[in-house]
Amino acid sequence: MTIQDARFLSPPAQEDLRRRVVAAVIGGMKQAEGARMFRVSRQSVNNWIRKWRSGGIRSLKAGRRGRPSVQRLAPYQAATAVRLISDRCPDQLKLPFALWTREAVGELLARRFGVQVSVWTVGRYLRHWGFTPQKPVRRAYERDPEVVRQWLREKYPAIQARAKRDRAEIHWCDEMGLRSDHQAGRSWGRRGQTPVIPGTGRRLGCNMISTITNRGRLYFMVFKERFNARVFIRFLKRLRRQVRRKVILIVDKHPAHKAGETTRWLKSQEGHLRMYFLPPYSPELNPDELLNQDVKTNAVGRQRAIDQGDLMANVRGYLRSTQKMPSVVRSYFQEEHVRYAL
Repeated sequence: MTIQDARFLSPPAQEDLRRRVVAAVIGGMKQAEGARMFRVSRQSVNNWIRKWRSGGIRSLKAGRRGRPSVQRLAPYQAATAVRLISDRCPDQLKLPFALWTREAVGELLARRFGVQVSVWTVGRYLRHWGFTPQKPVRRAYERDPEVVRQWLREKYPAIQARAKRDRAEIHWCDEMGLRSDHQAGRSWGRRGQTPVIPGTGRRLGCNMISTITNRGRLYFMVFKERFNARVFIRFLKRLRRQVRRKVILIVDKHPAHKAGETTRWLKSQEGHLRMYFLPPYSPELNPDELLNQDVKTNAVGRQRAIDQGDLMANVRGYLRSTQKMPSVVRSYFQEEHVRYAL
């Protein structure tokens, strides 16, 4: 006789099997005969009968499977751990980690509460507390939270009011350098064999500057030379020709933006183009940074340029296609840190 392993049955099926075996034995069938008929071990039948005699039919119900959920942390300890993980970085707590990994949280629990748990248990704790693994946003130490609060509560609302009064467009501006060796995305390959993508060994580069609006407009310039005040003014002249309305330009404090040559040119525009500066060390407040990341990932990281001309053509082509999709440009403003600019 082949004995079936009841552990592989579903909980309802296990419970039904136990009840049928017990009912048959109670009805006069011998335990050995019941074991043969239902293809279970005699030990199992004996255990089920003993449970039935001591606890009745309820004792045959299927129990909860898996490891018993034993909470080794007291409620106040769990609340303290959640607060520390949410508000601090590991190195601020003198832990030898830069990010909150399962190992870092386990070390925190051991040092703070004397509780030793495995990384798998730490993972269960983190999921239970509502944490998920995420790519962190880097933020400069020099960033002044009070200056950022003033920008969000006072300065930018004043800029919006001025734009409405002057019937001007608010343009968010930024520039960046592009390198052909930037890699993004993944490629399928055989297990254990890393795919090889052929490409030039030369490091090619170019630069771009762009502005976007929350209405979905995009203006850009791709260039080879180093970014300086003259290049910036050249882009601003192109922007003035393309945009008929008054323009309010929001930029960071790059030296080219603050240069005397730039300041003199802006004064010559008689108020048709005004410039305001973002808080220092706060790139996450600029929606144009999201366009930059999009271009790096899709126009550079997922394509192979043969030479500098090919790289610049890829970037221009991607930006022109994005210009034709205002909904894509507007979607940049949906990111949490720049939603205030809508």
